[in-house]
Amino acid sequence: MAPAILIENLQKRYGAIEAVKEVTFEIQPGEIFGLLGPNGAGKTTTIRCLCTLATPDAGRLEVSGIDVVADPKAARQRLGYVAQEVALDKVLTGRELLELQAALYHIPKPLARDRINAMLSLLGLEEWANTQTGKYSGGMRKRLDLAAGLLHEPDVLVLDEPTVGLDIESRIAVWSFLRQLRENGTTVLITSHYLEEIDALANRVAILDKGKIIDVGSPSELKDKIGGDRITLRIREFSPIEEAQKAKSLLEPLPFVEEIVINNAQGNSLNLVVKPQSDALSNIQQALRDGGLPTFGIAQSRPSLDDVYLTATGQTLMDAELAAAGTRDPKKERKQNMR
Repeated sequence: MAPAILIENLQKRYGAIEAVKEVTFEIQPGEIFGLLGPNGAGKTTTIRCLCTLATPDAGRLEVSGIDVVADPKAARQRLGYVAQEVALDKVLTGRELLELQAALYHIPKPLARDRINAMLSLLGLEEWANTQTGKYSGGMRKRLDLAAGLLHEPDVLVLDEPTVGLDIESRIAVWSFLRQLRENGTTVLITSHYLEEIDALANRVAILDKGKIIDVGSPSELKDKIGGDRITLRIREFSPIEEAQKAKSLLEPLPFVEEIVINNAQGNSLNLVVKPQSDALSNIQQALRDGGLPTFGIAQSRPSLDDVYLTATGQTLMDAELAAAGTRDPKKERKQNMR
C-alpha cells in the first residue's frame, strides 16, 4: 500500500531564508501524524508545499500516490486543508458557507445536502446552521472550518495549528473529532507547537527545528530513546554561566547521571537525564553543597516531548518559540508569502 503522504528531500527557500532543508518523512493511511516545532521551524512551509499552495524548490511530494507538483488538481481532490487562520465570510450562514464549498468542489446538490447535514451533526453545529458565521464563537468557527475541509471526503486532512487560540473545551472537542476521523480511516497531518496535543493525538510525530527533521517516531518511542528521568536544577534564579558549568562538572561524575544540558535561555538552569533512583535529588543537592553551591530549585519528572527537543537542540520548545518571536520581521514575511 502506498503511503498516504510521501515527502522526500523537500527544500524551500524564501529569498535568503532557507525555510525547509531536505525534509523527509512518510505517513501511512489512517495515521494521525504530528509535525511538532516552534514557529519558524518550517511546519507551515512544509504543508503549504504539500497542499499545492507553494512550489517547492526541490524534492518529491505525493498524496495517495499522486505527484503533488506534476498533478496538483488531482492531489487537491485527495486533500482537505484547514489553515491556522479561520477565514469565513461573516455574512454567510454556516449552511450557506458549506453549500458554497460544495459547489467549488462540483459536488452534486443532493449529495452535497446529505454531506452538509452529516457534517453539521457530527460537529455539533446543527443548532447554528442558519446563523451568520460572524456570530459564531472561535471554537464554532474552527469546527465549521473543519467541516469545509472534509466536505469532499478527502483521503488526507491537513491541519495547521488547529486549536491555537481555542479554550480548553473547544480543544477537547476538536481532539475527539480527529480521533473519530482516524477510526473511520482518514489520514490526518497536524502541525502544532502544543506538546500535549501531539502527545495525546499522534500515532507518530516528526520534530522540526530550523527547517530540519530532528527525529521521527511515536511519542513513546521518542521519549524512550532519551531514557531515564529528567531533573531540572537551578543553582540560583539566574546563575552566572561559570556557576552552571561548575555545577555540571560536580554532577557529571555521579553514577546515575547520564547527561547534563545547560539551558542558557532559562537563567543557565541545568537539565539532567538520570537513571531512575529514589535518592537522586538528595545526592545532587549534597554534591552541590560539597562543592560550595546552593540549590535555588530542583524537580524530577518522567521524559516528555519537550525533553526530546531539549536533548536534540539544547533549548526547550518554549525557548525556541521566544527566540523565533524575537527575530521575526512581519513585514518581510508578508512580502515573501506574496511571491
